[in-house]
Amino acid sequence: MARPSWWWMALLVAAAVAQLGVADLKPDYYASTCPGVESIVLGVVRDKMQANIRTIGSTIRLFFHDCFVEGCDGSVLIRSTPGNPAERDASDNLSLAFEGFDTVTSAKAAVEAACPDVVSCADVLTIAARDAIALSGGPFFPVELGRLDGQSSSASNVAGKLPQPSNTLNQLIAIFRANGLSMSDMVALSAAHSVGLAHCSKFSDRLYRYKPPAQPTDPTLNEKYAAFLRGKCSDGGPDILVLMDQATPAQLDNQYYRNLQDGGGLLASDELLYTDNRTRPLVNSWAASTDAFNRAFADAVVKLGRVGVKSGGGQGNIRKQCDVFN
Repeated sequence: MARPSWWWMALLVAAAVAQLGVADLKPDYYASTCPGVESIVLGVVRDKMQANIRTIGSTIRLFFHDCFVEGCDGSVLIRSTPGNPAERDASDNLSLAFEGFDTVTSAKAAVEAACPDVVSCADVLTIAARDAIALSGGPFFPVELGRLDGQSSSASNVAGKLPQPSNTLNQLIAIFRANGLSMSDMVALSAAHSVGLAHCSKFSDRLYRYKPPAQPTDPTLNEKYAAFLRGKCSDGGPDILVLMDQATPAQLDNQYYRNLQDGGGLLASDELLYTDNRTRPLVNSWAASTDAFNRAFADAVVKLGRVGVKSGGGQGNIRKQCDVFN
């Protein structure tokens, strides 16, 4: 079905807005004001990861969810108040794990002790996500810094801005393009699903209700994998958590793409990347080359970190605590 002209214009405007403030970002932004910020955050992330494997996926996912709603401005970290249901309490964010929030809160406290009122929560989250990636076997890359924290956070702004397991490829491409990210960036960033966990409710329709009664199981699912998932989910209901990658659950790597080749994508939106001819060549290429995947993933994460950046001109500020406005 043809899209109305206003729909394409809205995407162009959104992509343009997503690049505001990017010119102010640079890797050495805190060289004179807080030179130890990256080592401070790294120490916290390392300790949190050693204490709980869920820190990896939850921190990376928190960064993604922040950037896709109002830009990379730390607004997802804000706690709701009686008069303001914040982003983190929107239905699409209720599955964000405590460990991600806790990691950023602890890292921000450590940074504040060394450099008060200098480093934004948005930048702490950006550094923490990069460190979670690198410490779990993914690529290490310089992060661009200089973001300000957003001054608003509303649950009502979340709907429709985050990818869903049931999305078509066209819908996924449109969501990423609205944030200045290409189809290639989308396929690369999807490999974040090589770490972390998902609730059974996010994929149970593929196991029991695909096209009942004739075809209850999604035929793109590997039969043995489908049986394994039914065993995990049948007794505990929708809130049971399942590792997104059974092969290397604590490593962010290109095993994700090999899983897709074998019918082992946990979410329908994962396996779609292999079954669709437009994205299959990327899946095959990155499944075959760790180096190529690492380059593509690092480039895509840096581009993600530029979405909706706020800097100067009253666009944002530096929060003392990440979960409350100043």
